Amino acid sequence: MADKEATVYVVDLGASMGDCHNGRDESDLDFGMRYVWDKISTTVAASRKTWTLGFVGLNTDETNNTQDEEGLEGYHNISTLQEIGPMTMTELRELHPKVKPCEAYSGDALSAIVVAITMIEEFTKKLKFKRRIILVTNGESPIDDEDDSITDVAEKLNEHNIELVIIGVDFDDPEYGFKEEDKSRAKRQNEETLRKLVEACENGVFGTMQQAVEELSIPRIKPVRPFKAYDGPLTLGDPNKYESAISINVERYFKTKRATPPSATTVVVNPDRGYTQSQAFDDGDVEMGGTEFSNVKHMRKYKVNDPSAPGGKLDVPYEELAKGYLYGRTVVPFSDSDMAITKYETTKSFTIIGFIPFDSYSPFLNMGETGLIAAKKFDEKSEIGLSALIHALHELESYAVARYVQKDGAQVQILLLKPNPGIEDEYECLYDVPLPFAEDVRSYQFPPLDKVLTVSGNVLKEHRLLPNQDLKEAMSDFVDAMDLSGFDVDEDGNPVDYAPIDEVYNPVIHRLNQAIRTRAVHPDGEIGPPPEILLRFSKPPEKLIKKARPDIEALIDAAELKKVPEKAKGRFKEAVKPLSGLDIDAILGQKKRTVISPENAIPEFKQALATAEDDETVEKAVKQMGEIIRKLITNSFADVFYPRAAENLRVLREELIGLDLPLLYNKFLRALKKSLLSGELNGDRREMWFKYIIGGQLGLVTKEESEMSDVTEEDAKAFVKK
Repeated sequence: MADKEATVYVVDLGASMGDCHNGRDESDLDFGMRYVWDKISTTVAASRKTWTLGFVGLNTDETNNTQDEEGLEGYHNISTLQEIGPMTMTELRELHPKVKPCEAYSGDALSAIVVAITMIEEFTKKLKFKRRIILVTNGESPIDDEDDSITDVAEKLNEHNIELVIIGVDFDDPEYGFKEEDKSRAKRQNEETLRKLVEACENGVFGTMQQAVEELSIPRIKPVRPFKAYDGPLTLGDPNKYESAISINVERYFKTKRATPPSATTVVVNPDRGYTQSQAFDDGDVEMGGTEFSNVKHMRKYKVNDPSAPGGKLDVPYEELAKGYLYGRTVVPFSDSDMAITKYETTKSFTIIGFIPFDSYSPFLNMGETGLIAAKKFDEKSEIGLSALIHALHELESYAVARYVQKDGAQVQILLLKPNPGIEDEYECLYDVPLPFAEDVRSYQFPPLDKVLTVSGNVLKEHRLLPNQDLKEAMSDFVDAMDLSGFDVDEDGNPVDYAPIDEVYNPVIHRLNQAIRTRAVHPDGEIGPPPEILLRFSKPPEKLIKKARPDIEALIDAAELKKVPEKAKGRFKEAVKPLSGLDIDAILGQKKRTVISPENAIPEFKQALATAEDDETVEKAVKQMGEIIRKLITNSFADVFYPRAAENLRVLREELIGLDLPLLYNKFLRALKKSLLSGELNGDRREMWFKYIIGGQLGLVTKEESEMSDVTEEDAKAFVKK
């Protein structure tokens, strides 16, 4: 059963919380709510009914709590802004505008804690809950510092097993290394009072908000409970046929599970319903933050040609359809009954089919998530049998290979079973990983890296494609210089692991979760940059790069690396000079191209544009290319030359976009369309327009494709449809 939690946030909303301190450009309330909103949004995202929370405002202008309604003194300016219960997106949006600085300053923090205790007591009763109260304040408002009051509140917290977390804005924390200078006497006294309260609690935490906000960037790993994937016998041989067969009752759990980013859902705004407080409707609609969204529903209709039906099309029910598979150019129908014959029937089983030594297995063959196999609980015979199997595999240095079917009808998996005799961690079990089938293995052959084989069969150890001895030594020194194993050291100067496995987080998952939490709380705010901890291992450390700089320079010299000139952008591109400094065109005796031949139009057109120095030269090349396209269409017998003309048109479009001259292309295409549809190009050429130009997406160049264009997306669509 999932853990039950009841958390109440007590936040100081007094007038002093609206001020900025210690050089921050945000108020104390906004600074503290960064922590609170992150925690609340995490609870909302989990969407667990057993994770409940409430919200109490301290130093509010109004008074709204159970103790004040009963006539008790000392509970003024304390309001219950959110009763304990599951938090939804709608309630989060409703709570957000209520959290703002007020004018009051006389509310008592200890009284607010008592209000939170009462809320938890009434909600959880005697049930098993994880109870927690989180107080956020800057300690500027008066607090009852009598020892009796502190003792009474502490005893109440201990009685109900409630964890008290007090996080103060600009509170001193010697362990974290923060101390506020010029602190007022009242704040110093209130801070000591709250510290005494935490020390009197059996389960209490006292900290400063600076540390809490800083730790928000550290991703929180979602705890996952063990999930039993299999419960049944692990067999060696067939117990139904042979008495010597072994059968051990085992349970299989997932040891590792692949984490995935949260998936998105396609929704549409429902205009038929106004604002509503409901969270879900019977038809699948959901309401989020005052805007109701509906799930997108897909509807498919299947039609066949039927002259007797209205419109020549007949609707066919989905139940009457059959899947078809291409066999050459023929479609072969395959009904559900045929599919049932091809389905491989399986039954639940877990049986060992062989053994292999440790050294004959390569880790790259792992195909999935790791599982853990343990003996069935309270089955002494199975525990002894599995222990004997584990120790036998360990002593023989062998793995077991097993055939695994999780349940009836499931796919067959081949698992590799690794023994864990419990010598180091005192837990005997088998670890398993899926193995590939023969069809999953792809064997590719590559040429050797240390020699070159010639066509005649000679073996060359020295070749321009092979590294020489200097390059090998430079690469070896570079690899040693970039070694991370001894880069990071601890306080005593001993080398430690630079990238511990528990500190390497998936940036895709945690960055997306951070963005979702931010957008949930602040629908119109900006999403901040990713935390540094997610980017820490995305690049080598600067200190290591600086230390290895001589080895990097030596490797560059040994490999004779030269920087490739960047591709020029803009109207006219400067001719790229070879690194050798030689003029290739002069050596080959080539001149700048002025005439484009229809037989080799595309390469010659590109060459003409590459050497163009002004707009006039480009316009001449475009004019020639346009004439070639027109002649291809005019001289085409049916659609023989249409693909060739379309390819020339595509190159013309791409090159003019790259030169920031889309107006030339749009002008030519408008004239070409008029000629095609009017019959000027030797007859009816509408197929060229509809199939090759529109179908090939060779329409007008829009502003989205080039900033120099004067055609909008709507104009381009209208030009195609007109």
